[in-house]
Amino acid sequence: MTALAALTFLTGLGCQAITDADEAYYAEASREMLASGDWLTPRFNFADRWQKPVLYYWLTAATYAVAGVTESAARLWSALTGLGLTLTTWAVARRGRATPAAAWLAGAIVATSFGYFAMARSALPDLPLALLVTATIAAALRATDEGAGVGWWALAGAAAGGGFLMKGPVALAVPGVVLLPIWWLDRRTVRPSWTGVLAATATAALVGLPWYAAMFAAHGVPYLESFFLTDNLERFTTTRFNEPRPLWFYPAVIAGGLLPWTAFAVGPMAGAVAGVVRRRLTWSSEERRLWVWAIAPLLLFMVSVGQQPRYVLPILPPFAILLASAIDRRARESSRGLAAPAWMTAALLLLMVGMVLRLRPALIVAAPWATWAGAVAVAAAALALASIAATGRWSRLPAVMAGVAAMLWLAVQFGALAGRRPEAVEQMARAVVQHRGQGDRVGPYRVFVRNLIFYTRLPQEDLFDEASAVSFLQSTERVLLVVRPNDLEHLEGLAGVSTRELTRVKYLNTANLRLRSLMSPATELLETVILVSNR
Repeated sequence: MTALAALTFLTGLGCQAITDADEAYYAEASREMLASGDWLTPRFNFADRWQKPVLYYWLTAATYAVAGVTESAARLWSALTGLGLTLTTWAVARRGRATPAAAWLAGAIVATSFGYFAMARSALPDLPLALLVTATIAAALRATDEGAGVGWWALAGAAAGGGFLMKGPVALAVPGVVLLPIWWLDRRTVRPSWTGVLAATATAALVGLPWYAAMFAAHGVPYLESFFLTDNLERFTTTRFNEPRPLWFYPAVIAGGLLPWTAFAVGPMAGAVAGVVRRRLTWSSEERRLWVWAIAPLLLFMVSVGQQPRYVLPILPPFAILLASAIDRRARESSRGLAAPAWMTAALLLLMVGMVLRLRPALIVAAPWATWAGAVAVAAAALALASIAATGRWSRLPAVMAGVAAMLWLAVQFGALAGRRPEAVEQMARAVVQHRGQGDRVGPYRVFVRNLIFYTRLPQEDLFDEASAVSFLQSTERVLLVVRPNDLEHLEGLAGVSTRELTRVKYLNTANLRLRSLMSPATELLETVILVSNR
């Protein structure tokens, strides 16, 4: 299981450029922290960045200091925490009533689910937060179950404090909405120790509060208002950061994040819903805890206005244990309940093979041979799974599915999303450095907004809207603009200026890929990005 997680989370960690998404904030801010020597205040684009706490920046900047500023160094801690979540999930399952095979499978599901695979390869604090939240809950439950001394309580507090330093109040809210209902439901047999709770609280404060106190001392009340009110409370309660999501948003995110295990989850979920509706639940105390652990954070985030896919990452470990136990039980009973999801998963794999081959002209960052090799490997995995479904050898299903899932995501990574360097953003960065004269300002507009700076190492203008881009082009001094051709044509008309094209690159923006966009011709997924000057 450890080898499986290392394969999916660590292999080829740096083979893809930093994406034009949130990971660029953390990769670049960590670089600037190391370059400036200021380990207190995070900065992005050489300006203070108060939106997030400091722990991920510290970890990444320290890694840069040892290993150099690279993509793999930026993503290392996210990948390592994916490995940690795999082992933690296995440990929680083993401590419960799961069989050794089910515990192994729970860890394998975490190691090979799309949500964790994708997040482990992004320089973001969300997967580390998921590990710290999981450790907080697991340690607190163990402390109360065993009537342990302050050791497990202190571990829970340290994890909570680390989470608070990683992402803020959410690291305390999620364990709270999980632990309080569990303790109330188990109140006849479990009673938290006040001494332990105080030890956990003190440890969490010792770990999590000093940096906030230092930031308050350096920046005063404006920092507290910016972080706690704007970037946390308003993000949770208002539409300032994104539009409201539909009710089915998180169920769809969970279904996608569980791939390729999703079909196997339908049966257990349907059974649980039916049991609730009929009031005929047969859950054990352990199962009830796991369902509370999985559902309570989901309900918390569904109440939020500012819903984001990454928020539900902490619910996967308990759900993986429930799913693994259901698969293991059915596999041992030679249940036909596994046949339909196995066939569905095999069909999905073959569909993905066809889609990747259809999109080959757009996969400009992958070597053609790697795309074909990945397609053949996934097709072979689909046939292996179909063989299990056809012969009914269900005892082999867990190991085969784990191998199939790992094969799928590695094929996607190396056969579709990475392999050829330099990528478009790196090509553009080199062109910017080459064409930039003394004092020339640089501004990306609606493309490479966050990741270009990681490769140029140059300050850039924040062109957040059309008006700022027009004003930028109308500058009396020479400026360099990174832009799409359609946007440039519109801006030139508004600004009343003509620009000079310096270079252009082809770009596949994987962050914008959606199911409906994959139905388009492959060549329509490619964008052209150009570098122009106004002089």
